[in-house]
Amino acid sequence: MAANDSIKLIANNKKARFDYFILETYEAGIQLFGTEVKSLRLGQCSVKEAWVDIRDGEMYVYGMHITPYEKGNIFNKDPLRVRKLLLHKEEIRKIEGKLKEKGLTLVPLRVYFRGSLVKVEVGLAKGKKSYDKRESIAKNDQRRDFERNFKGSVKY
Repeated sequence: MAANDSIKLIANNKKARFDYFILETYEAGIQLFGTEVKSLRLGQCSVKEAWVDIRDGEMYVYGMHITPYEKGNIFNKDPLRVRKLLLHKEEIRKIEGKLKEKGLTLVPLRVYFRGSLVKVEVGLAKGKKSYDKRESIAKNDQRRDFERNFKGSVKY
């Protein structure tokens, strides 16, 4: 990674990783206005309730909330407006073909700066059943207990 390739995380979608099995991930650019970028620099973004859809060969993100920039006045846009994701046509066609499979969906996983550009990591996901979610919770609890016990047993 080059020096200008540093990654600064803006928003993370933990709920998506809990509700879905992530099969593949893609990095996409996003079409934004100036005040939205300024708001993102302040870390004011949420992708918890967001989803991605492909319409007419183009990819869009719905439900992504970017808080209006405080000093933006008339230049501020609707915080929940539909935003276009920027990927190559071939990638979009490939993803669209995979979406035709039963039970697959697209979810935004995280929003971050790569250098000076805003990127969205999109995941091709398959929904978890309730027993899968219980299994995930049990694994997390076991891992937490192990870390807690291990941390307490180490003496200096």
